[in-house]
Amino acid sequence: MSLVANHLESVGITTVIIGSARDIVEEAGAARFVFTDHPLGNPCGRPWDTEGQRAIVSLALDVAAGAIAPRTTVQAPTSWPDDGWRDRFMDTSDREALAAAGEVRRARRSADRRP
Repeated sequence: MSLVANHLESVGITTVIIGSARDIVEEAGAARFVFTDHPLGNPCGRPWDTEGQRAIVSLALDVAAGAIAPRTTVQAPTSWPDDGWRDRFMDTSDREALAAAGEVRRARRSADRRP
């Protein structure tokens, strides 16, 4: 995303990245970045938490409108409800259970998309 954002910036389109991989986004030199200390894949917060998601998107729009320095990073004042995800991050000790959970999640998301 950072490279795409950099290209868009080079042709005059303002961008803001919302993400959880601070080291990667900052190393790539994104012009504007809202860092959320959430598990990867959830940069705007918990699923179905529309109030929290709106707050993060609102912050990103404020950064787009007001960032005057290049490579601006703003940390969102949000937090994940518990830090248990940090202990499980990159834990692949039970690949079969993870794969099964992924299949259930994909099926659920697919069903949610249908009218």
